[in-house]
Amino acid sequence: MTPEPIALLFPGQGTQKQGMGEPWRDTRAWDLVEQVSERVGEDVAELLLHTGDALLRRTDLAQLAVFTVDVMAHDEARRSGLWSGAPVVACAGHSLGEFAALVAAGALGLADAAGLVAVRGRAMRDAAELFDGTMGVLVGAPLPAVEALVADAQAAGHRVWVANANAPGQVVLSGSVDGVAAAAAEAPGIGAKLIRVPVGGAFHSPLMAPAAVRLRTALAGVAFAGRHTPVVANVDARPHGAGADWPVLTERQLVSPVLWEAGVRTLVDGLGCTRLIELGPGRTLAGMVRRIAPAVEVLSVDSPEALAALASGRSGRVEGARG
Repeated sequence: MTPEPIALLFPGQGTQKQGMGEPWRDTRAWDLVEQVSERVGEDVAELLLHTGDALLRRTDLAQLAVFTVDVMAHDEARRSGLWSGAPVVACAGHSLGEFAALVAAGALGLADAAGLVAVRGRAMRDAAELFDGTMGVLVGAPLPAVEALVADAQAAGHRVWVANANAPGQVVLSGSVDGVAAAAAEAPGIGAKLIRVPVGGAFHSPLMAPAAVRLRTALAGVAFAGRHTPVVANVDARPHGAGADWPVLTERQLVSPVLWEAGVRTLVDGLGCTRLIELGPGRTLAGMVRRIAPAVEVLSVDSPEALAALASGRSGRVEGARG
């Protein structure tokens, strides 16, 4: 019997928390922490073990922390043989997680990816300080209705955009404080409500253009592999393998919406993946996947203990993930 295809998923910013590195401290993958620290000039071990939640909300630090745990989880899972014999047909990462996906796919080396994550995080933090931006999650309305609401708000002169199309009934908006507030005021008209996201910037919107320019400069000095496992890009929800223009795709991602729901459908319907494995902190992506494709098996490796249970066959479908 031919093994069924799988895909690897990597979470992004927002999954960070104090002590998030502690579960991985005694694993072989912890060696990656020193490699990332050397590349970015930051004490990543301190970041993962002792930095408090308040400081971890800082964009540049949050992104380094989550990226490092993502690649550690992948390194340990790969070594354990969790998907041994099953073809990994694609990888995908949510926003920042796309850089961990590129590492797992063989498109980008760890040092280069860590350097880009550091530049990206600082650039996004600086861009956020130039504009009074914010984000919010619209819950309960389909994407077309949200897009129509946003179009009306823009026509009225408000700076607001769709930033993430995460799952059915979960769309994130990004823009100026006034723009997101205007959209929130109209949300009941489409049967939705807006929940504020505690971030200090309008990520994945045109207000991140200054960050995109800085990332473009950093990307010019990085070589991506010509051939690698396909990665489903956030900006177009399509799989990109040999010959992909990742410098363009990753730069565009900063100013474009993350098409996560469409990307999961590409993995499941387009590439035939029957099992999706989330690697990194938390189980947010698993929760989204279950709303997008309930029939697909989704596993979460958010600790060595979870990995050991899955690798030994003691746990099948992981329940209780939060999206």
